[in-house]
Amino acid sequence: MFLGIDLGTSGVKAVLIDAAHRVLGTGHAGLTVQSPVAGWSEQDPAAWIRATKAAIGDLDHGLDQVQGIGLSGQMHGAVCLDRDDQLLRPAILWNDGRARDEAAQLDADPQFHAITGNLVFAGFTAPKLLWMRRHEPNLFERVARVLLPKDYLRLWLTGDAISDMSDASGTAWFDPAARDWSDPLLAATGLSRSHMPALAEGSDVAGQLRADIAQELGLPAGIPVAGGAGDNAATAIGAGITGPGPGLVSLGTSGVIFAATDRFLPAPETAIHAFCHALPGSWHQMGVILSAAACLDWWAGINGRSAGELVAELDPVATAPGAVAFWPYLSGERTPLNDPAQRAGFTGLSGQATRQDMTRAVMEGVALALAENMAALREAGGGAQSLIAMGGGARSDLWLSMLAQATGVPVLRPAGAETGAGFGAARLGLMAATGAGPEEMGQPSIAARFDPDTTQQAAWSDALSRLREQRA
Repeated sequence: MFLGIDLGTSGVKAVLIDAAHRVLGTGHAGLTVQSPVAGWSEQDPAAWIRATKAAIGDLDHGLDQVQGIGLSGQMHGAVCLDRDDQLLRPAILWNDGRARDEAAQLDADPQFHAITGNLVFAGFTAPKLLWMRRHEPNLFERVARVLLPKDYLRLWLTGDAISDMSDASGTAWFDPAARDWSDPLLAATGLSRSHMPALAEGSDVAGQLRADIAQELGLPAGIPVAGGAGDNAATAIGAGITGPGPGLVSLGTSGVIFAATDRFLPAPETAIHAFCHALPGSWHQMGVILSAAACLDWWAGINGRSAGELVAELDPVATAPGAVAFWPYLSGERTPLNDPAQRAGFTGLSGQATRQDMTRAVMEGVALALAENMAALREAGGGAQSLIAMGGGARSDLWLSMLAQATGVPVLRPAGAETGAGFGAARLGLMAATGAGPEEMGQPSIAARFDPDTTQQAAWSDALSRLREQRA
């Protein structure tokens, strides 16, 4: 058996699979996000450890038979440790917008585009450390190590400070073509290679489980922990996306359009991410919206209902977008805007607008934003002819049908789509433990297919044009 641990923003998920990649059990424990200042987003890494213990504790059998562990997690977060590996402050998360000015400064330095192949977004890790250098200089001087969120879990599990190529790609300190840290980019934020973890491919062994932690968790001591992956690369591994072919659409807290490539294809002018994939010799392009299912959860909270209850009130058939529209920028936006100051809102409201109209508008707005990301991928020379849907939002037939209309390509929901990154992490754990290659994974069976309706294409295209015009 093989265990995947996915450290998300809203919770930790544990997924147990067997050697045939069948899911045997899942566990979950929730997390909360703190926002001490408007636009800030932080978590206490100690809460990640507590949630990981609870999620693994939900698995009621088989832990003593686990042969390998894989990790995935929210990207871009800054976990700052002193020389004794003690936390200096809460982790600054991927959707934190405080480092907008610092990101703009780094982005204006041409070496960042030239080396990373990406824009420097405010949510990336490097601007956060530059912000600390300016606003928390006493803490910055004590920083001895910077880890990404999932790699803080690895430090706890194994005692080793190691990251993988896909997660490291999102720091703005990394050279994806060379698959290594960039000394000039680190120096631009006052850091050096000594502050960074070692590097491993996602399917390689990157530490062994410590005996004391193994005993606490009920796992065998010494089993390998894979390099793992950032959440989106891990989700793609779970969907069997290891090279050119079908792409991925992820409907989690954030939203992603992901396409694997066999070479590094940077296109920073499009605000598309060009990162390493979780497997050797593989890369990917990715468009990201910062709020996807988070928009529906926010709207559900306003109404005092669950997201499922609100969706159940709607006609389950995807029609042309309605008069009420929603721009899904609750936390700013990344692709294609690179603007943490963008904000969400409804337009087209009248006295006749209903809650159902507004719920549908929220879902349509997310679908349109992801369609805009698909267009950006095509502009960058990538894209996909179909999309495999993963994440919690993929449970909604209506939402996936909207995505098919908005993007113009078939959207496929695999069995077990909600296991997402945790399943991919478990697969990486299997590869690290057994030496299995990606060719042995295959793609999951498809449970449902949603095809675009050509009679609706013009209406969805018009709605996307209105989004762009009104935003401008």
